[in-house]
Amino acid sequence: MLIDIGVNLSNSRFDSDRQEVLERARDAGVDKLILTGTSVDESEAVVQLCGQLGERFPEMLYATAGIHPHDAKSLNGDSIDILRSLAKNPCVVAIGEMGLDFNRNFSTPEQQEKAFEAQLELAAELQLPVFLHERDAADRQLQILRTYRDHLVDAVTHCFTGSREALYGYLDMDMHIGITGWVCDDRRGTELQGLVADIPLQRLMVETDAPFLLPKTLPEPPKGKRNEPAYLPWVISKIAEIRKESAEQLAQQTRANSLRFFRLD
Repeated sequence: MLIDIGVNLSNSRFDSDRQEVLERARDAGVDKLILTGTSVDESEAVVQLCGQLGERFPEMLYATAGIHPHDAKSLNGDSIDILRSLAKNPCVVAIGEMGLDFNRNFSTPEQQEKAFEAQLELAAELQLPVFLHERDAADRQLQILRTYRDHLVDAVTHCFTGSREALYGYLDMDMHIGITGWVCDDRRGTELQGLVADIPLQRLMVETDAPFLLPKTLPEPPKGKRNEPAYLPWVISKIAEIRKESAEQLAQQTRANSLRFFRLD
């Protein structure tokens, strides 16, 4: 059985068939999903989904609560209090998605850093793991994380696509690494393919980031090219191929890592 540590299930592309998506995930051997909160509103939405769907899918759905760097400009005097309140819900297992994204700068770097540090402080206060986003900002993100790392219980850089230097920077701080279907892309994912074998097995977790990052290795891409948790086994297969490990061993270890990291065991 697999755990998908990053699913954007509140995304509108799932509005017509969320229950069917979860059924297909379960049929594919994906029995736990961490739904990603990317803003105050989306964090409230994923917590609500855990409640609405939890009766039909018991012990399957969990959530993060946080503010993505794209939405950092939305941070106001109430934001952290709302996230703190959401974190009291037993389905919330991490603070995030948080971090820095200097690729598009939908929020200014200053706004991003302010929101990032506020959420790191909240995670330290609540002793919850942090769910990190980073793009084109590794040096500054690592610099900030070094200040807070001793106060954080755990951290995962989700959807890692960075450089060798960034990878080792995160690993040196005893952080976990989340790998998506990006690794299945023989064009864009070649650098990541060269790094996957360097990740200690005990620090590795897997995710789809659905509905995004559909694995290129699927024999028949779905209509609309929407990714979903049922396709997580293709991510496992590609990583296993690169690392020259069995897919079964990789599935077992990434599951154990995720159970431990999110305190689900």
